[in-house]
Amino acid sequence: MSPGIWKWADRLGDVPSERSRFTLGEGDTPLVPSRRIGPALGLTNLYFKLESSNPTGSYKDRFAVAAVSHLLDRGIANCLATSSGNTGAALAAACAVAGIPLHLAIVEPAPDDKLRQMLAYGAKLSRLRGFGLDPTASAEIFAGLRRLSQKPGWALEVSAYAVSPDGMRGVETIAHELDEQLGSRIDHVFAPAGGGGLCLAVARGFAICQGAPAVHCVQPAGNDTIAGPLREGRDHGRRADPCTTTISGLQVPNVLDANAVIAACRASGGNGHLVPDAAIYELQGRLAREEGIFSEPAGAVALAGALQAVANGEVDRDARIVCLVTGSGFKDGTSLAKMADVGDVPLVGFAEFEGSLTQGSSSSRSPR
Repeated sequence: MSPGIWKWADRLGDVPSERSRFTLGEGDTPLVPSRRIGPALGLTNLYFKLESSNPTGSYKDRFAVAAVSHLLDRGIANCLATSSGNTGAALAAACAVAGIPLHLAIVEPAPDDKLRQMLAYGAKLSRLRGFGLDPTASAEIFAGLRRLSQKPGWALEVSAYAVSPDGMRGVETIAHELDEQLGSRIDHVFAPAGGGGLCLAVARGFAICQGAPAVHCVQPAGNDTIAGPLREGRDHGRRADPCTTTISGLQVPNVLDANAVIAACRASGGNGHLVPDAAIYELQGRLAREEGIFSEPAGAVALAGALQAVANGEVDRDARIVCLVTGSGFKDGTSLAKMADVGDVPLVGFAEFEGSLTQGSSSSRSPR
């Protein structure tokens, strides 16, 4: 069996006993160079870390395997968790392996496709009114979940160091893999942020490596809880009141790991970057058409931040840049339908099909 994140057990601090560890086959994700988007802009060292290739389609598998292995070690009988989609799917798969019932409090705007994946693994779901949109409602829900998790045999898992540090250490393995793949040659890593746990995990993972890169926090402008304060030189995050972004997975209006993210990114030499939803959706399409990378909208956020930083002269064009592609395009059917509507596919006879090929051949472009 693949060791998964446990390949890095000696770097993960307090790990569960070997009998409690399991893997979904997570980790060892590809790092691929940009073939078109980067070179077109004079970026010869732009790379994509394809976390979308993890078993449930996102980097959250690293979190879930670490978190649930710890639950097994502690003899926890029930898992309570929150999710906008990817955490829920990853925890549902991990809990299915562990035989632990999972009860999920889902943010109100979570895409149906993500809910179906959680249900397929056997999780019990409830979508909570205002959760992920209204910071007051979200804070009240978090407080209630913490109270419920105090019952004997129950535990709360949220992909944030503020709640689940054991699970988040599994996410630090992204940095260890990047260090193995490119070593100290990485200059900048761009990561998307909702609550900020991913940025913090990458920064902390690199902290034990030589030649650590600058770690940048990129957020949709409609959920400016961390990136804006980091950019403004502040030490504390702020609530997004209300959260207006439509980017699923990054609708986290409350301050979770924000303060620690600001400190860690700043110490690494990174900065905060705010990008509009429209630019994110555009790059989601470009990643598919120009790089062959099938990403959900949140997975295109890092690239949006990196390109903005380069355009603003904040990052050198010859720097070695890694963008984290955090989740698969299958995660968000709504955005996929906007990007590629099957209603646009004509029903034709073969003669018409053949004629369209002949007509279009003169303008076809040779592959690079």
